[in-house]
Amino acid sequence: MAKKEPHKRNKTAVYLNGRLIGFHVHGRELVRTLRKIRREGQITEEANFAYNRKTYELYINTDSGRARRPYIVLEGGKSKYTPELREKVMAGEISWSQLVKSGVIEYLDAEEEGESAFVALKEEQIIPENTHLEIDPVSITGVTVSQLPFPEYNSSPRITMACAMSKQSLGIYASNFNIRMDSRAHFMYYPQKPLAQTRPYRLLRFSDRPAGQNFVVAITSHYGYNMGDAVVVNRNAVNRGLGRSAFYKTYESEERRYPGGQKDKFEIPNPTVSGYRDEATYRHLGEDGIVVPSAELKAKDVLVGKTSPPRFLEEVSVFGIAEEKKRENSVTLKSGEDGNVDSVMLTESPSGNKLVRIKVRSIKIPEPGDKFASRHGQKGVIGLLANQEDMPFTESGVVPDMIINPHAIPSRMTAGHLLEMLGGKAACYSGEIADATAFSGQTEEDFTKVMEQYGFESYGSERLYDGRTGEAIETKIYIGVIYYQKLHHLVSNKMHVRSRGPVQLLTHQPTEGRAREGGLRFGEMERDCLIGYGAGMLLKERLLEESDKTTELVCSKCGSISVHDHLKNRDYCPLCDNTDLHRVEMSYAFKLLLDEIKAIGILPRMILKDRA
Repeated sequence: MAKKEPHKRNKTAVYLNGRLIGFHVHGRELVRTLRKIRREGQITEEANFAYNRKTYELYINTDSGRARRPYIVLEGGKSKYTPELREKVMAGEISWSQLVKSGVIEYLDAEEEGESAFVALKEEQIIPENTHLEIDPVSITGVTVSQLPFPEYNSSPRITMACAMSKQSLGIYASNFNIRMDSRAHFMYYPQKPLAQTRPYRLLRFSDRPAGQNFVVAITSHYGYNMGDAVVVNRNAVNRGLGRSAFYKTYESEERRYPGGQKDKFEIPNPTVSGYRDEATYRHLGEDGIVVPSAELKAKDVLVGKTSPPRFLEEVSVFGIAEEKKRENSVTLKSGEDGNVDSVMLTESPSGNKLVRIKVRSIKIPEPGDKFASRHGQKGVIGLLANQEDMPFTESGVVPDMIINPHAIPSRMTAGHLLEMLGGKAACYSGEIADATAFSGQTEEDFTKVMEQYGFESYGSERLYDGRTGEAIETKIYIGVIYYQKLHHLVSNKMHVRSRGPVQLLTHQPTEGRAREGGLRFGEMERDCLIGYGAGMLLKERLLEESDKTTELVCSKCGSISVHDHLKNRDYCPLCDNTDLHRVEMSYAFKLLLDEIKAIGILPRMILKDRA
């Protein structure tokens, strides 16, 4: 049976940036010619050509915004980037742009790469069918993945996690951090360069601003304190500065001008000002009402004493004189925070008002609940700060800085984590930085040779002794050196507790969020648990007594909510003027619901009966 002819009798449809511009009799020849003249530099190297053999369509793309990657061109199974060219490039005689113009290197977009490229990863792997060669296999990855060590040994979800967490690590974020006024900033005390580095890590100069420290890590359990993803950290190492960081927070205030000539004023508020705080909260302020540098602050201390004009027009006093009532509007340290005043900056805002910025510094020493992560997506929080004398130690007296759980490795399939520990340990003894570049770095054989050379078990396992009993632990334990990052999820910045506090104006329920001293949400699932246990009174306490309990007057005749007349000092029903009223306990949110139902023209009634 004859093959069905495509549209226009085997002619190839040609599309330019998605628009059909015509047909061509010999599509394959056209593509070959276009590629040839592009490599010869007769047309722009920014054009890409993708030919679909099944549908006889040729797509020419020149539009902006396409992702394109450079490849070395292969002809007849041989690289056009010859050893002679390499020598000239190394000597600086030929530039990158010259290589592109001469057709040695060409940029492919997603369509051309997918339809007509067969890329070899390494020069020794080239076969006659290959059309292009990778410049370096690590370029498959992006900026963040390329600086992770041994990513090809890990599962993809862990690489994704490691990427996300690398961005949350603490280090030296800027060399001029001391004179900057960033709203929030973390700064690590003793950052170190990793012992296992990738080539992109060095090329991108991340080593100039490191964001982590090299930890001696043992993989074993420690009395259950590192169950799950928790980690045990050496308290003495923390006291020596391991994982220590500073947290900077900037507060600001402005002397604003208001319509009518009124303005704010920086000063120590007078006790007669409405909203005056406790006298002790103003103790760190100077004469100008601004906090003194280096002052040691506690929660709710005032940073900038400020008085503002009243929100409403002045009221005439008893003697007929209009007196200006000021209100207290100071900037205070939030609840649950403390620290020292690092610096104070006085300047002018763009509108010409006096502006003050205050940077508060607090030192964050690792404590149970702080989050740490390796560069393999192995994250965990500190479960215990153990004394050095209670931790296991090697024959040579080395005590680990951290102990992680063995169960964290098999199911996560992060073999790269184990390899980095081995590479880090080998680097400690050989004095050479381990090359952890993806696809082309050092291998486990390179590290085992170094370990054997220095008299260790080839894979870095050692006999450890229990610090508490002094007895040798029966099994050998894997111990090595690996780069760990302290992440900015610090328990001191998240810890939140409340007994009583502010409530919302509309619903009378507790406010939400740590910043507003909010309550902790007791949600539907938590409610279901209490119902399951039959703890009805506890449920009533959580959702009524401790939340938005109110007592309302209910009319016995018409069942609507009654009111209290403060002028006549009497309770009555506004609907039927009935005075036979009953006090009913209810949630304020329920009373609000009744009011909202009334607002849409429906009259809800409550039918009362005596408690059984």
